[in-house]
Amino acid sequence: MKVGVVTLAAIVVGSMVGAGVFSLPSRFAEQTGVVGALVAWGIAGLGMLALAIAFQRLAVRRPDLDAGVYAYAKEGFGELLGFFSAFGYWASACVGNVTYWVLIMSTVGAVVPALGDGDTVLAILVSSVGLWGFFLLVRRGVREATALNRIVTIAKLVPILVFVLLALFVFDPEVFAGNLFGSGAAGGAASVDGATLFEQVQGTMLVTVFVFLGVEGASVYSRHARRRADVGRATVFGFLAVFAVFASVTIVSYGVLPAAELASLRQPSMAGVLEAAVGTWGAVLVSIGLIVSVLGAYLAWTLMAAEVVFMAARDGDMPRALARQNDRDVPVGALLASTVFAQAILVVAYFSTDAFDFALDMTSALALIPYLFAAGFMLKIAVGRRAPGARGRAGDVVIGVIATVYVVFLLLGAGLTYVLVSFIVQAPATILFLLARREQGRRMLRPGEAVILALAVAAAVVGVVGLATGWIVL
Repeated sequence: MKVGVVTLAAIVVGSMVGAGVFSLPSRFAEQTGVVGALVAWGIAGLGMLALAIAFQRLAVRRPDLDAGVYAYAKEGFGELLGFFSAFGYWASACVGNVTYWVLIMSTVGAVVPALGDGDTVLAILVSSVGLWGFFLLVRRGVREATALNRIVTIAKLVPILVFVLLALFVFDPEVFAGNLFGSGAAGGAASVDGATLFEQVQGTMLVTVFVFLGVEGASVYSRHARRRADVGRATVFGFLAVFAVFASVTIVSYGVLPAAELASLRQPSMAGVLEAAVGTWGAVLVSIGLIVSVLGAYLAWTLMAAEVVFMAARDGDMPRALARQNDRDVPVGALLASTVFAQAILVVAYFSTDAFDFALDMTSALALIPYLFAAGFMLKIAVGRRAPGARGRAGDVVIGVIATVYVVFLLLGAGLTYVLVSFIVQAPATILFLLARREQGRRMLRPGEAVILALAVAAAVVGVVGLATGWIVL
């Protein structure tokens, strides 16, 4: 099955516009004011645009590589790091899918108290039914799923754009001016709870990563593209459209409510903002839009998660069972594994202090390593002239440097906690890599791979000790 640029762009937009955008007003207000938000979106926009262009150019420079983030890591840095990239990206997608169900349950929880904030036993049970319902839907065929995703992508953008227009209609310049530096000091370098502007911006970084996850969607799905050039066009177009929407949602909210009130809103905070602006019907509109948006994003991410695992299994870096397809072009082995993993994370989220924030930050942290490898590969082929017939080498180097520096900054911003927790997930998963090697009758680990695995296990042990002793709290 081959798809065109419109469908590929819909996958990019559909995977980015999900749960994250509906949480932006309160998540940003918790950390910063208008000034910090503008700086944060400027940094995120530049960094993610560099990543988007990197994926665009890699699709042209290396048309022989499918499945994006996984293939680039493997080609550039070896099979084991390619496996870590594939598994990390897949795990990130599965955990991200959990945020969708938590947010849906939290939204309906405003009407059905038994669902709470999406973290009650009933909420987990209802979410589980939805989880397996989508498994059955996607199992019916990729063509039907991608066509549905294109329709839902258009439908989900409508309430978000209505939110921005209504917020502008009731925009209060005095409230906006009071929110310039957040809920703390009214000027100077410090504002929210005495944090410097740099600390405020750093505090928003995982949020911006989460909402931009999916910028590589067309690249992940590249084996289905009619033309390789369509992958790049869809990536950049999808990113620019979504960036404008996300930044607008954040900034206009500061003109409706004081930052302290924005920060205290329950999720989805967009509903609370619009309720304050136009009344109860505004919250209802956002809630309906959220459910449509989240279900659409869930569909896109379910396709992408299964695709990455399928490609890794097809290339021999994961067990053969995960490469199994049915007669409708659906990688059913990878799809089943994705659903089972998401189910496990859904149960774990029940025991966390804040199910939504836990899943959101964990999703972002798991995605950073795959992004780092993709950016690094862009830089590597630009510097080494490894791309056949590549032109514009200087531009490729600049893009590679910006993208790589941005991801490193994100890793530092994420802090040690979520990086260590991500290794708790990654290290045991290496069993899949070793099983694949055993199936092929190959040597389990080369010397360099053994060193990498030892470092990953050490980081996982530190993470487990941190959880056990209480200095890491989820």
